[in-house]
Amino acid sequence: MPQARPPSRPTSSGTVTTPALASRRPHRRGSTLTTTFRELGILPETAEALEAVGIINPFPIQEMTLPVALSGTDVIGQAKTGTGKTLGFGLPLLERVTVPADVEAGRAKPEALTDAPQALVVVPTRELCTQVTNDLLTAGKVRNVRVAAIYGGRAYEPQVEALKKGVDVVVGTPGRLLDLAGQKKLDLKHVKCLVLDEADEMLDLGFLPDVEKIIDMLPAKRQTMLFSATMPGAVIGLARRYMSRPTHIRATAPDDEGVTVANIKQFVYRAHSMDKPEMVARILQAEGRGLAMIFCRTKRTAADIAEQLQHRGFASGAVHGDLGQGAREQALRAFRNGKVDVLVCTDVAARGIDVEGVTHVINYQSPEDEKTYLHRVGRTGRAGAKGTAITFVDWDDIPRWQLINKALQLDFNDPVETYSSSPHLFSDLGIPEGTKGVLPRSERTRAGLAAEELEDLGETGGRGSRGRRSPGVSAENERPARTPRRRRRTRSGTPLDSSVTTNTATADTGAAEATESVERRTPRRRRRMRGGAPVEATAAPVTPATAEPAAPEATKVAETVVETVEATEPKPRRRRTRKTAEPVPVAPEATAATEAPPAAAETAVDTAEATEAKP
Repeated sequence: MPQARPPSRPTSSGTVTTPALASRRPHRRGSTLTTTFRELGILPETAEALEAVGIINPFPIQEMTLPVALSGTDVIGQAKTGTGKTLGFGLPLLERVTVPADVEAGRAKPEALTDAPQALVVVPTRELCTQVTNDLLTAGKVRNVRVAAIYGGRAYEPQVEALKKGVDVVVGTPGRLLDLAGQKKLDLKHVKCLVLDEADEMLDLGFLPDVEKIIDMLPAKRQTMLFSATMPGAVIGLARRYMSRPTHIRATAPDDEGVTVANIKQFVYRAHSMDKPEMVARILQAEGRGLAMIFCRTKRTAADIAEQLQHRGFASGAVHGDLGQGAREQALRAFRNGKVDVLVCTDVAARGIDVEGVTHVINYQSPEDEKTYLHRVGRTGRAGAKGTAITFVDWDDIPRWQLINKALQLDFNDPVETYSSSPHLFSDLGIPEGTKGVLPRSERTRAGLAAEELEDLGETGGRGSRGRRSPGVSAENERPARTPRRRRRTRSGTPLDSSVTTNTATADTGAAEATESVERRTPRRRRRMRGGAPVEATAAPVTPATAEPAAPEATKVAETVVETVEATEPKPRRRRTRKTAEPVPVAPEATAATEAPPAAAETAVDTAEATEAKP
């Protein structure tokens, strides 16, 4: 039987705390709270759904949160990443939702049923949105709770259709939620429970104004739960404005006093940027290595490292902001399904992503601050499992790392200078001797990213791969190649395509057809003009006349020319043209005289000179 919960008492700060928290006694499992979800008082259908997937015993944050949240009190939950905050707020949220199964069981009246959302969960990233949605669907499977994921990067129509059909719980990112609410497609007037997950990350990403607008659309009478790994001042200010006498629950394990989870082994090395890919390739071949996540600061570095690891034989995928939503979800699905065992990502995947079996986390580039370090490292060692975290620090990043080291009270103020051939790298991480930077072909057993289907999400905003084809995208999913422009060659107004195509008809008649096509091809004719009259008309009779000139005829022509010159008056000599020669009946003969033998030509010239010399 569950023990009775002692009455809460207000503190001077206006919040409500439990006696266990007020006395600052460390919580030990089984000391003050019960140890199974059924005994915590959740609905039997929910407990049955959790037991079906092997979830029976709660974690400390869940044990401490459920009794308070089930009573309807506002809650601020603070715990380390990877300790089960999702079910800490998810189970009370599902209890507040009324579904037809509750009416059949007699727990609710039919008037309480509605197709509008009754609970709202706001998360900072798309990946966390899909994960929380899946967790809530798992817990509410027996009761058939309808959960919809609303986030950007996907087409509007499927999300609007889901809202029209009716949903009980909406999980979404601030931008798309505010967009649909502004279009009157999302009705928030019936929301009875609001959850802000990873609130500090939403503030860091600049979502605070959007979150405040969403909260202003909700009914004033509601339960509000805020969960986060860290509690900066802005989050506390948000809680004071929008929460009513919240209970602040901070759960830690009795044997885990540090900031990071105790079962994560941490190593920090001072590494050279040119040697980092080789070091990563050797670390990925360590003994007992399961799934691995590699974190980078920039999108370009993440894409480059994923490509290098593929060339080295590893089944790797990438998740960063330059990829479309379809490619990001494809990589995450392949990682969860085991088709890819190395996921290279930016800090977009460092928040709340829970993948079972992650044993190694590698910080390829030093994180910006201590919060980023905590969330990156928290991808391993989740739910009580053990993990290994390796951080590479460049020489330029030493001052930043020393601040992180001091804030987290770690013991790596001066990282050891390490290269891919350093003996202590092999001994620290259990890398077999003689390991090189290329995965042997016998160990390449993963299906790879290409084996995971790329889902067409009807993405908006045109955020594709920006000129770079993401690994695993098949050619048939891409835009078909543009048909090359064909230029039609014509000659004298007739196309040449017919004559060209007939040349390649058959091999036997190829030569004959080629000859015929050449004969059929009419040569290009240029009309020569002289003095405005075409030359071809006069040139035709000239050609036969000048074919075979004879010497005696040439002598007679020369005498005729002399007589003509004598008959004419002396005037300046003009060059004879064919136009002036047209009315002269002896034009063909005169033309022939121009091509007469040299002797006849000289005689004609001498006679003309003698005639001009006479007085």
